Amino acid sequence: MWILPLVGYLGSIVGFCFLTLAIGMPSGLYYLSELVEEHTVLAKRLLTKLIYSIIALQVILCLVDGFPFGLTLMGVASHIVYLGNMRRFPFVRLSDPLFIASCVLVLVNHYFWFQHFSEAQHRSYARMTSMYDQPDVPSFTEIASYFGLCVWLIPFALFVSLSASDNVLPTIGTEQPSRDVDGKNRRQGMVKVIVDNVLSAIGEVTRLAGWKKPEDRF
Repeated sequence: MWILPLVGYLGSIVGFCFLTLAIGMPSGLYYLSELVEEHTVLAKRLLTKLIYSIIALQVILCLVDGFPFGLTLMGVASHIVYLGNMRRFPFVRLSDPLFIASCVLVLVNHYFWFQHFSEAQHRSYARMTSMYDQPDVPSFTEIASYFGLCVWLIPFALFVSLSASDNVLPTIGTEQPSRDVDGKNRRQGMVKVIVDNVLSAIGEVTRLAGWKKPEDRF
C-alpha cells in the first residue's frame, strides 16, 4: 500500500489537533461553533472543498491501494449526501430527510469499514504459516486515521458547523422560540443547543429531586 501510510501520517497530525481540542471540551467546541457563525462563507467554502478532497482520497485509495470498490462507492455516495447539507448552510432542520440520511450513513459506513478491516486482519493471520511471518495488514494508526479522515471528519465538521434555531430543538421550560433584538429567530450552533439543553435537563432533574434550588444556575 502506498497511499494509506500517508493517510496514517496525516491522520496522526489531525488527531493531535483534535486531542488538543478535546482537552478543552465543551469550550473548544463552543469556540469552533462561534468561529463558524462569524465566518459562515469561509466555513462553507472550506467544508465543500474538504468534502471533495475526501471523495478524491477515497477514489485514489481504491485505484492505488486496492480498497474494495463497493465500500468506496458507498463512501463517495455518503459524502455526496453530506454535501447536500451545504445547500442551506449553516442552517439545518433536524427533521430534514437529508440530515437524517446523513446520520444513518455515518453509522453504516463505520460498521461496514470496521467489518472490512476486521476480516482483512483475520484473513492475513490465517495465511501465516510461521510465527515469524509478518501479517500483511494496515497498522492501527493507518486504520484509525482512515476512520478519522474518511468516515468521521466530515460528519463531525458538519455537526460543529450547522446551526439550529430554538424552533427545531426547544429548550426545556420554554414554549416560544428565542428571538434576537430585531425580532428574528436566534441562530444557534448545534453544539451550543445540545450542550445548553443537556445542562437544562440536568438542572430540571436536580430541581425536581430537591437537590438544587430553582434560582441556582450552572
